[in-house]
Amino acid sequence: MTDPIRVTVWGENVHEQDDAQVQKVYPDTMHETIAAGLRAKLGQDVVVRTAWLQQPEHGLTEEVLADTDVLTWWGHRSHGDVDDAVVDRVQQAVLSGMGLIALHSAHFSKIFIRLMGTTCSLDWRSEDDRELLWTVAAGHPIAQGVPHPLVIEQEEMYGELFDIPQPDELVFVSSFSGGEVFRSGCCYRRGQGRVFYFRPGDQDFPTYHQPEIQQILGNAVRWAAPSSPRQLPQVHHRKNPGWFQAS
Repeated sequence: MTDPIRVTVWGENVHEQDDAQVQKVYPDTMHETIAAGLRAKLGQDVVVRTAWLQQPEHGLTEEVLADTDVLTWWGHRSHGDVDDAVVDRVQQAVLSGMGLIALHSAHFSKIFIRLMGTTCSLDWRSEDDRELLWTVAAGHPIAQGVPHPLVIEQEEMYGELFDIPQPDELVFVSSFSGGEVFRSGCCYRRGQGRVFYFRPGDQDFPTYHQPEIQQILGNAVRWAAPSSPRQLPQVHHRKNPGWFQAS
C-alpha cells in the first residue's frame, strides 16, 4: 500500500478576518476550503493539514516542513509579513524535493519570487469577469479530467505580460472578456522539487468551491509529490575513471 501524500495548505488568513465579502464566500476560511477540496478529491491518498500566517513561524516549522510532501500557498495582502527565515526554510525544502503549489496572488509571495528569480509582475483588472481556462497540454497529469475550456463565471483578471521564466511545461492559459490572455498553469522544477503556479482563486469569488478547480488542485498535488526521499542536490568529488584515456 502506498503511503498517503502529506499536504500542508498554507493561507495568509488576513481577508477572512476583516473582509465581509470573503467571510461570506469562505466562512470556513480559504485554506480550510482548499484543504476540504483536496480531501474530497483524493480521499485516503492524502493527509492534509493547514497552517497560516499568524501562527508561530507561520505554522511552517522545521518539523512541519519535514512532514510535508506538497505545500500549497495562498497569499495576497501580507506578503511582506512573511519572515525571511521561513522563506529560506521553504526554499530549502523545495530544493530538496518538496512540491510547491503557488495559488493566485502567490505570484508575489517571497518564496515564488525567489524561486523564479524575476519580478513576477503582471497586469490585472479587479472586476467580476468570466474566465475561460484553456488546456494547452492535454496529456499532462494536471489536466486529467478537466473540461476544455473550463468556465469560471466570476474571477479577477490577470493579463500578460507575466514576468516569469519560461515554464518547463505550460498546462493552462486563460482568456477574459477584455481579450486578455494569461499563462495560468505553469510547471517548474527547482532543485529536486516541482513547482506549479495556478492563477484562479481571487478571494472575492467562490473559485475554490468549484469541483473542477478542486480536481486541478488534486491533480497538481499528485504531480508535485516527490517520488523518492527528499535530499538536497550534493556536490561529489569524483576521481577520473579513465574511460577516455588513450591506450
